[in-house]
Amino acid sequence: MELTNDVEKKLKQVSDRRTVIFGKTGVGKSSLANTIFGEKLFKASHTLNSETRECQAETRSVNGRNITLIDTPAFLDTDKSEEELKPEIVRCITECTPGPHAFLIVLKVEKFIEQEQDVINKISEYFSEEVFKYASVVFTHGDQLLEGETIKNFVDQNQFVTNLVKKCGGRCHVIDNKYWNNQQDEYRNNQFQVKELLKSIDKTFEANEGGCYTNEMLQAVEDKIQQEEARIRKSPGNMSDEEIRKQAKGNVFTKLLTQLVDCAKGALVSALTGARNAVGVMIRRITGHDAAEGADTTQITAETAEEAVENSF
Repeated sequence: MELTNDVEKKLKQVSDRRTVIFGKTGVGKSSLANTIFGEKLFKASHTLNSETRECQAETRSVNGRNITLIDTPAFLDTDKSEEELKPEIVRCITECTPGPHAFLIVLKVEKFIEQEQDVINKISEYFSEEVFKYASVVFTHGDQLLEGETIKNFVDQNQFVTNLVKKCGGRCHVIDNKYWNNQQDEYRNNQFQVKELLKSIDKTFEANEGGCYTNEMLQAVEDKIQQEEARIRKSPGNMSDEEIRKQAKGNVFTKLLTQLVDCAKGALVSALTGARNAVGVMIRRITGHDAAEGADTTQITAETAEEAVENSF
């Protein structure tokens, strides 16, 4: 892909590439983040009950580019209550504003039974078609691949997964967080696979000209964070830009969580991932009234969203 000078300049101006990692409990989201960074920054667990459910964001330089990985709670679990996940969904929204440059949808290399197909269905339910322009599918537990088998061969055996990968523009990768650290076979080597994954993120980044996936809700939350940053800068003290940003996000997170106390998990996830009718639900929850009344919630304009959220704090 040949880039224009304007696009190249824009790409260089982006300080880091925000990447959100989705997947149900136990698929290896935290371990994948650790594998990409090459250090243990994210709490990983090998049991379903003790894995962290807190959203965590970390930034590191990997192969010459700054990457922020946002490890999400189990949005895609079918057995987690709304009350368990709601705070972390709101935290994810505030962490990734004004929007991610990439999404990693994490699945395990395993026989796809009904439960796994339910996860695929949830992805289709929660994610707008726009999200898939920024998404890649990443399989963990690559040691489960048969000898000589590639992830493409594996994907081709299941129509559900094949359709998901097609939605993601064919972007599909495989990692083994446990066994592929010192493999002689290049394909079964994490170092090689991480490079391939980063290349995929780079191509997505360039194809979207350095722009991030966003929607009215993410933009509105980012506006609030910037307003909070401006307020903090006027206060006494000598905080760095990083510290100001962190405190501003924390303040906005607290306010959002208070306002969204009755909002359902599905509406929260959809507001992050782009279901436009859910954006309307979110706006009305935040404002406490039908600010978008009279507008079709599937066709809410950015102007309506901005005006509604402007009065929410």
